[in-house]
Amino acid sequence: MPSPTAGEKTLLLDTASLYFRAFFGVPDSVRAPDGTPVNAVRGLLDFVARLVSDHRPTHLVACWDDDWRPQWRVDLLPTYKSHRVAEEVPGGPDVEEAPDALETQVPMIRAALAALGIAVVGAPGCEADDVIGTLTARSPRPVDVVTGDRDLFQLVDDARVVRVLYTARGVGRLDVVDEAWVEKKYAIPGRSYADFAVLRGDPSDGLPGVPGVGDKTAAGLISKYASLDGVIAAVDDEGSGLAPALRLKLRQAADYLTAARAVVRVLPDAELPEVDATVPKTPADPDRWAELVQRLGLGGSAERVTAALAANAGSR
Repeated sequence: MPSPTAGEKTLLLDTASLYFRAFFGVPDSVRAPDGTPVNAVRGLLDFVARLVSDHRPTHLVACWDDDWRPQWRVDLLPTYKSHRVAEEVPGGPDVEEAPDALETQVPMIRAALAALGIAVVGAPGCEADDVIGTLTARSPRPVDVVTGDRDLFQLVDDARVVRVLYTARGVGRLDVVDEAWVEKKYAIPGRSYADFAVLRGDPSDGLPGVPGVGDKTAAGLISKYASLDGVIAAVDDEGSGLAPALRLKLRQAADYLTAARAVVRVLPDAELPEVDATVPKTPADPDRWAELVQRLGLGGSAERVTAALAANAGSR
C-alpha cells in the first residue's frame, strides 16, 4: 500500500443517504425545463460542493448501494430492512420503498457524478456501508465518512484518523464523530458501536434488539464485558455477575445475537473495482456535463459544484 502524501484525505459519501436527504430537503418544485423533478440531483450536487469546500479532500468516492438489502443479511436476519421493501424480487435485489419522483432521479445523479469524474463505487451483494468499510480498511490516508447512518460509527478510529461526518442536523451542521464523541454520546468506545446496536436494536434497520435491553443497559454490558463476545461468554459464566433476569433475556436471544452481529458489522473486504478516486479539477466529460446541465436545468447547483472542485484543486 503506497504511503500517503502529507495533507491527503479521502472523503467517502454514503450516496443514497445524501440523495434521500436532498430529495426531502429541496422543494419538489425544483424541476428541469421539461418538468422532470431534479430536486435530489441539484441537492446532492450542492452537498458535494459544500463538502468539498469545507473539507478539502484529495480523494472522493460516491459509495453506492448495488444491493441495499443483501440476501445474505436477510438469510441471517429476515427482519432486516423488511419494513422498507416495496417489492420482493426473486434473486434480488428487492425494490426499496421510495417516492417515484426520487427513483427517476437516481440515474440522473449517477450520470452527473460520472460526467464530473467523481468515482462511483459499488459491489454486487453489497450495501454502500460495505463499500465504505472496505475502502476505509484499505485507505493509506485519513478518511472522513459522510452519512446519516449511525451504523458507520463502528468505523471511527482516532489512531487511523477515521471520522464520521454525521448529517443528522444537515450537511451545513455536521457532527464530527470521533472516539470521544461516541464515548460522550453512548458511553462506549467507538469500536463497540456495532455490538451496542445489536444489543439495543435499531428499528430503522429492522433490528429488534434484545427485549428489555435499551441504550443504558447495552452500554453497561459493553463497558463491563468489553464486547458482544464478552457479553455472550458472560451468559454461560455463573461468576460473571450478570443479574439473573438479564442473563435469561440474553440467553433467550442467543440466536438473534449471533445472526445480528454478522448483519450489523460492515464488510472490510468486499471485492471492489479499481478506480481513480482523485478529486477532479474540472468535469471529466465536459460535453456530457454541459448536456446534462442544460437538459436538467442544473443551473446554480452545477456552477457551485464545478467552482468548488476548481477551488479545491487550486488550494493544493
